[in-house]
Amino acid sequence: MGPHPAVAAIRLAVRRVLHDILNDLPAPGDGHPATVGHPGRTAERPPSPLVPSPASSSAPPAPPLVLVACSGGADSMALASALAFEAPKLGLRAGGITVDHGLQPGSDLRAEEVALRMRGLGLDPVEAVAVDVGRDGGPEAAARDARYAALDAALERHGAAAILLGHTRDDQAETVLLGLARGSGIRSLSGMAAVSGAGGRYRRPFLHLDRQTARKACMVQSLPVWDDPHNTDPAYTRSRLRHEGLPALEKALGKGVVEALARTAQLSRDDADALDAWASQAEASVRDAAGRLECAKLYALPPAVRRRILRRAAIEAGAPAGSLFARHIEEVDRLITGWRGQGAINLPGRVVAQRQGGRLVIRQG
Repeated sequence: MGPHPAVAAIRLAVRRVLHDILNDLPAPGDGHPATVGHPGRTAERPPSPLVPSPASSSAPPAPPLVLVACSGGADSMALASALAFEAPKLGLRAGGITVDHGLQPGSDLRAEEVALRMRGLGLDPVEAVAVDVGRDGGPEAAARDARYAALDAALERHGAAAILLGHTRDDQAETVLLGLARGSGIRSLSGMAAVSGAGGRYRRPFLHLDRQTARKACMVQSLPVWDDPHNTDPAYTRSRLRHEGLPALEKALGKGVVEALARTAQLSRDDADALDAWASQAEASVRDAAGRLECAKLYALPPAVRRRILRRAAIEAGAPAGSLFARHIEEVDRLITGWRGQGAINLPGRVVAQRQGGRLVIRQG
C-alpha cells in the first residue's frame, strides 16, 4: 500500500523540483559527462562553482546540498518532510534553515524547536538564524526582506545548490490579488515564480498544490505544526485577504477562485516575460550614440514596451525596484507622450527624470 494521497502529492512535487535542480547543476571536475543522482543516466554539464573538483582534493566531492526554509507551519513542515524523504534517493544532501524574526515573545525558543524537528526528520545541516527586522516598506515587507537576506547568506555559507520554499497555490492567489489591488501591472499579477533569485536559487515546489494538501500531509504523518498568530492577525493585509477577502470572493463567485487566480498568475507571467524580452531588444534602438534615451523613438514604441524601458532605466539610475510603482512610471511616461514643458519628475531613491533637448535624462538628483 502506497503513501496517503496528500503525502504522495507533496513528494512528487519535491521529486520533480530536485530533478530540475540536478539538471541545472554543473558537473564536478573538468566538464566531462558526469552522473549525479541519476543511476544509469549521464548528462554533460560545465564545471560547478558549488562542488569541488576531484582533481583539487583526494577526498570525493560532497553531494550537492538542498536546503528548505521552514517556519514550522504546515506548508514548510510538509516540504521539509518530503525533502528529507526524496533527497537521499537522488544522491542529494538535505538541510534546513528557520528564521527567527524576533517579532513575538519566545520566538527564539520557537525557532530552536523548529530546528529540532527538522533534525528529527534527518535534515543536516540545520540552522536557526535570528534577524533584525527594519521598518522600510511596512512590517510585512521588512520581515520578508530580512528573511530573504538571511536565506541568501545561509545558501552562500553552506554552498547549497538551492533553497526550497513552501508557498502554495493559495499563497499564489493571495499574491495576485495584492498585486491587483496595488495596480502595479501585469508583472505583479504574475505572482511568485516557481524558480527565482540569483542563479535560480529559490524553488517553489508547491505552487500547484493547495494549502489543505500540505496540512493533510502533516496530519497523516503525525508532524507537529505551528500556526503563526500573525497569519490570523487582521493588522496584516495578507491575513485580512486570507480570512476575509478570498472567502468573500468564493461566496460571491463560487468555488474555484483560487485555482483561477493561480492560472492568471501563470498566464500573466508568460505575457510579462515576452514583453520584457521585447523591451530588452528594443532598448538599444531608442538610445543615441551617447547612450541617451531619444523621446521620439520611445514614443513610437507600444506603451507596455516603452514603460518597461523607462522602469529599467530608473532602476539603473538608483531607484529601488520595490519602491518604484506604476504611478511613478506613468508620470515619467508623460514626459514622452504628453510633453507640455513640465518639470522634472522625482522618483524613489533620489532619482530624477526630465526631458532635455528631445532626450529623456534619468539620473541621481
